Amino acid sequence: MREDVLLLQTLLFVLLSCQSDSSSSSSVVVAGYNVSALAGSKVVLQCVSGRMVWTRDRVRDRQRVVHWDMYRDYPDYAMERVVDMFSAGDQRLYSAHNLNRVGLNPTSFKDGNFSLVIKDVTMKDRGLYSCNLHHLYCHLYETVRVQLNVTKSRRKEQSFWDGQKAVFVVLLGKTVVLPCVNRRTVWTDWSNEEEDQQVVHWDRQPPGIRHDRADRLVDLYASGEQRSYGPLFLQRKMNISNQAFSEGDFSLTISDLQSTDQGMYSCHLHHHYCGLHERREFRLTVEPPPVRSTEPSKVLPGKDKDTTKAESPRVINVIPDERNHFLLPLGYVLTSLLLLTFIILIIILVTRRRRAKEFYPKASMRSNRSGNSLEEYEIDVSEVNVCSRKERRFDYKNNLLKENTHVNAQPKLVDLDKEMQKFSK
Repeated sequence: MREDVLLLQTLLFVLLSCQSDSSSSSSVVVAGYNVSALAGSKVVLQCVSGRMVWTRDRVRDRQRVVHWDMYRDYPDYAMERVVDMFSAGDQRLYSAHNLNRVGLNPTSFKDGNFSLVIKDVTMKDRGLYSCNLHHLYCHLYETVRVQLNVTKSRRKEQSFWDGQKAVFVVLLGKTVVLPCVNRRTVWTDWSNEEEDQQVVHWDRQPPGIRHDRADRLVDLYASGEQRSYGPLFLQRKMNISNQAFSEGDFSLTISDLQSTDQGMYSCHLHHHYCGLHERREFRLTVEPPPVRSTEPSKVLPGKDKDTTKAESPRVINVIPDERNHFLLPLGYVLTSLLLLTFIILIIILVTRRRRAKEFYPKASMRSNRSGNSLEEYEIDVSEVNVCSRKERRFDYKNNLLKENTHVNAQPKLVDLDKEMQKFSK
């Protein structure tokens, strides 16, 4: 009975482990496309990813790096780099004060322990520390923060979690270890067979076939190995570039399309080392080529020609344009300019005449006044003559009065020029 129970537990453990592995390695659909092309043509199903580019260098130590930074509350929340270390084990300190006093475990990238060791703690060491892990190859970034406070009392020495970070209160002059542990294989394992963990494969689902029963077309590994499946003619018409991992382009090229090639194509990108599992789907539709009519072309009436007779050559006379063809528009332009100049000249003369009248109003007044004065003088002289004639008819009893009347009756001579000058003044 016990053996049966143990056997059942073992089977359950195996099933659960298999399910967890399959769920972790299952790819996630990140894009879907509908592609249509004519039968007999060539189509390219584009599948590009920069994260799958093979960028590991020869030294293999510049892909992973850990560095510790410290943030001070004074002055002005300054930040400074404490130490950094690459996966090869080389450490670099940024302050002479920390020499032989601050450091990391040389085997950090093997055991996953990136804790910072600070000996002989001083008041200058207090602040907020951050442990930063960078994986340049897998594009991974992780950060752990630790608060360090320094005290002179043993009673205040403690360590606790404030809900966001670990806080250490350390006695002045003691040694402290700021924890930063990450034992994921991506930080600790660098396999020599990593290229076997990086693979791209294409699948094809004919219409009506489920995804789990799709046909495998091609597998491509980072080591350069390529495996094609199916008949030989199918392998020749579907291929991927040999430089796919160096360029990150895993597009599938299909030549001489036929109606049997349509269906659902999927590009699977797996990077087991970095935990990358993506899938891109392409629904390919093959359209029939355009139909070409086999009926003879109809000839319009009156256009029947005997094709057996050779046509006589046609002579086309080309009459060159006149060299002086530009004179006609030039004449139009000159005539328009001359007419415009004449109109402007007339406008200028009229405006000057009006301005002259506005600046010399006395001259016009004088001419009007001179005409009126002449008429007035003529009227006065005539009136004087009439009056003198009337006065002569009177009979005077006294000779003295009569003499005076004779003297006054004489016409008065008036110089019009002088009078005009006086009047104008």
